[in-house]
Amino acid sequence: MDIIDKYIIRKFLSTFFFMIGVVMLLSTVFDISARLGEFIENNASASAIIFDYYVHFIIYYGNTFSSLIIFLSVIWFTAKMAQDSEIIPLLFSSRPFTRILRPYFIAASILVVFSLILNHFVIPRSNKTRLAFEERFYRDRMFVQDYHVQFPGNKIVYFSSYLSDYNVFNDFRIEVWDKKNKAKSILVAKSAKNELGTNRWKLEHYYSKHFGYPKDRLEVRNKKDTTFEFQTHELVIRENRAETMTYKELKAFIARESEKGNPNVPLYELELHRRTSLPFATYFLTLMGVAVSSRKKRGGIGINIAIGLFFVFVYIFTMQVTTVAAEKIGFPPVIAVWIPNILFGLIGYYMYKVAPK
Repeated sequence: MDIIDKYIIRKFLSTFFFMIGVVMLLSTVFDISARLGEFIENNASASAIIFDYYVHFIIYYGNTFSSLIIFLSVIWFTAKMAQDSEIIPLLFSSRPFTRILRPYFIAASILVVFSLILNHFVIPRSNKTRLAFEERFYRDRMFVQDYHVQFPGNKIVYFSSYLSDYNVFNDFRIEVWDKKNKAKSILVAKSAKNELGTNRWKLEHYYSKHFGYPKDRLEVRNKKDTTFEFQTHELVIRENRAETMTYKELKAFIARESEKGNPNVPLYELELHRRTSLPFATYFLTLMGVAVSSRKKRGGIGINIAIGLFFVFVYIFTMQVTTVAAEKIGFPPVIAVWIPNILFGLIGYYMYKVAPK
């Protein structure tokens, strides 16, 4: 590694950390202005706001947008080098263009490895603290409608609505079927309430019917205290719960929820695969950034930044389209999160081929 390699790596990393610092500072300021009233209303302490929320807020969102900030960082400092005529000696030094790219990809690899470790192991634990703060101080209400789930043993649980304010399940229903798809029992209650943290339940306006030879058995009551093998948190799951799980925990959670027939499984699979695909986007975004900004342009750095922002918006739009396809029409999540990378990887390769060398 020679002097120019160290110079480019230092410029790459310093520009990246400077830009991510600026972006997260602005994001924090905007978030404080939006949340301050709720923090005061719910008596959140200053230490909780800083250490339980904003420290983890910066870690989470900084890493989430790191690939795109890397892209803009590469464009910024490479365009600055081009404007200062620092790229021209490299292009005329008889070095192949791939040799000039080497320090860029060394720096990118450092950030990719760092981001992968954060995504799969560090940030999930960090998110537990952040999301616990959110639910305590400003996101404590949850409403679920027309939900059904299947537990092992062919047990199907359904409820028409749930509101966390009252912790009440309306139109609660449990069906148990045998292996031949014949009903074994049906339980219906106008409302059901779980004693949080336990398996104890209170049913109101309840009836149950057990099917069996030689007689069926029917039970009707206004109220009944009983127990089930599940609790509220197994029926009512926030979509962002997957964000609090490490790689192994999320894999096990997806397998369990798939057995239950949870309709949100594609969302959890998207979260799992996105943790890997987004860091690897750094490579082709770095390649595109160098190809876009290595030529000195009349418009200066501004035109390079404008081109970079255009590609950022197109990338985000493509990712959103494939995500919706996975959620709504059953598109495989692993393909949905990698299509933008493949598409922009091809664009990056084309831009590299036509870049001045």
